[in-house]
Amino acid sequence: MNSLAKIIESKRFNVYSGALLAAFFGTFAYAHFSKFLETYQWSLLLVVISETLTAGFFVFRSHPETVSSTPSDWLVAMIGSFAPLFFRPAEWGVLPMASTLIAAGTLLQIISLVSLNRSFALVAAKREIKTGWMYRIVRHPLYASYSLLFGGYVLVHTTLLNLLVYTVMVIFLCIRIIREERHLAQDPAYRTYMVDVRYRLIPFVY
Repeated sequence: MNSLAKIIESKRFNVYSGALLAAFFGTFAYAHFSKFLETYQWSLLLVVISETLTAGFFVFRSHPETVSSTPSDWLVAMIGSFAPLFFRPAEWGVLPMASTLIAAGTLLQIISLVSLNRSFALVAAKREIKTGWMYRIVRHPLYASYSLLFGGYVLVHTTLLNLLVYTVMVIFLCIRIIREERHLAQDPAYRTYMVDVRYRLIPFVY
């Protein structure tokens, strides 16, 4: 194992990086909470709940057995994870009723986070392989929740910036899925899981 891999897989790096990521997502949640206090728009409060929960799981995630040290894996993970932090509330939306999608996406995210529990990660890493709850339906339910939640967000808060951010997020989530599975498939147990659960993101589609 090279020195970079040792640093990345160390407990200290896991703690510090988790705290830093929690701070980023906590700041994003706070910005939307401030907007909620101005507008009392309940969809904003749902975003606050989902992002606060994400921040919490970054803090309490377990120590990984292996972590990818491939620079491109880190780049893809960073863009895919941080792109949503550029979403901003807007006064107008093309479909305000899409706030129901935000609610559905938030509920799915909460269930997926609980299913994943302390195996939460940013870059491709092997912690405990989860196969229960939402992971019996698709292999990446958390990413499915992001696609649904923020898709609704763009329809409710429609701006060119938000649409661009959503497009970038979805593209990099798909790339991220492929790279994560490449890393996890080194474990025979995960290869068996991939056979048992065929779909990655959307049942019967992908």
